[in-house]
Amino acid sequence: MDVKNKYYKGQGIHVITALFTVEQGVTKVLLIKRKNEPFLGDWVLTGGALYNNEDLESGAFRELKEKTGIENIEIKQFKAFGKVNRSPVMRMVAVGFIGIIDSKRVNILRETKNTSNADWFPINKIPPLGYDHEEILQDALIELQKQIVKSNMLKSLFPDGVTMPELQKTYEAILGKKFDRRNFRKKILSLNLLDETDRYDRFEGNKPAKVYMFKKKIEDKEIF
Repeated sequence: MDVKNKYYKGQGIHVITALFTVEQGVTKVLLIKRKNEPFLGDWVLTGGALYNNEDLESGAFRELKEKTGIENIEIKQFKAFGKVNRSPVMRMVAVGFIGIIDSKRVNILRETKNTSNADWFPINKIPPLGYDHEEILQDALIELQKQIVKSNMLKSLFPDGVTMPELQKTYEAILGKKFDRRNFRKKILSLNLLDETDRYDRFEGNKPAKVYMFKKKIEDKEIF
């Protein structure tokens, strides 16, 4: 590699995280509103430029904390986005991450040095996004659908337990399909992912349903 080659200069890396939640069966993504150019005033996914002294995941965690206050979560790298003109400032390759959390367990920062707002948006009500973040979000949703059928990913969404009706509606919301109630319950229980508790809870006003906890140690496995 010739470090003096002009084609190596003026390049950088963005680390972008599509952070999802599910509230009452509605899939949502966390967006932030930019306070600076480029794309001043536009909503975008959480992220920013990688420092040259940090690895990709560390940069993604730093950006999440700085711009939303969220930390100590699990994220997965899923794809790189490298269109030459995706940033008007300089050549920036974006590395995408996804994660899913319980929105009720975090208090997001509404304003920071670089953002003027932050909020959860239903995925069918997304405003126009800056950069190429609409493309990144669409690919992140596809990756979420792939990952959500692996048991471990939902553990962070339901750390305090989940009823079977809420779990079913979560899968239906993300996968965009309906399941027969009895078949869904039979399938989930057969996979040995959950432990019963002695608690009951209501979901959407229905009669109380048993609360289950994800087992502490479970291997990723295909659910559907």
